[in-house]
Amino acid sequence: MRPSKRDELVRKSLAVFYRDGFHATGMDTLVAETGISKTTMFKHFRTKDDLILAVLRYRDETFRNWFLRRLDERDLSPKQKLLAVFDILKEWFEEPGFQGCMFIKASAEFQDPVHPAYAQSTEHKRLLLSALRSLAEKAGAREADLLARQILLLKEGAIVGAQMGFDPDPSGAAKNAAAVLIDAHIPEN
Repeated sequence: MRPSKRDELVRKSLAVFYRDGFHATGMDTLVAETGISKTTMFKHFRTKDDLILAVLRYRDETFRNWFLRRLDERDLSPKQKLLAVFDILKEWFEEPGFQGCMFIKASAEFQDPVHPAYAQSTEHKRLLLSALRSLAEKAGAREADLLARQILLLKEGAIVGAQMGFDPDPSGAAKNAAAVLIDAHIPEN
C-alpha cells in the first residue's frame, strides 16, 4: 500500500530534523527537502511543533521496534540480553548517517518539561527503561529498577560518546561497565 502524504511528510521530515535540528529547520527548508508543498503540510499539521511531535512519535515507534526486535532475535538469557544492548548500540553507531539520538537532541532544543517534544522524548526513554527493567526482573536482579536505570544511563552516555566522537569504542566501554553492574545485581545460578 502506498504511504499517505502525511506519512511521507513525517518520514522525510525525520531525515531533515535529524540532520539539521528542529529549530534550525524552517518550513521552507522542509518544503524544499521533502518536495511536499506548504499547503499540504498545513493540511496535515497546523504548526511546525505538531509536525515535530509526529516525527518524534514515528521515530520512537521505529527505533524501539528495531531495538527490541534485535534483542529478541538473539537466543540469549535475559541477563545476556542486558549486555547485548551494547552490541545493538554498536550496530546503530556504525550505520551510515548516524548522528546521535533524536530524543537527546529534542530535549536539548525544547527544554521546557511541558513542551510536547520534551515530553515525547522523556516518554521514549521511559519506555526503553521499562523494557530494560523487564529484562532485569526476568534475569532475577536483586534491584531490577536500579539496574535498569544504570544500564539506561550507560546506554545514553554511549550514545553521546558515539555522536561526539570522544571515545573510540563507546558501546564497548559501556558494555564493560554494564557487565560489572549486572554481575553485582544478578546472582549466579
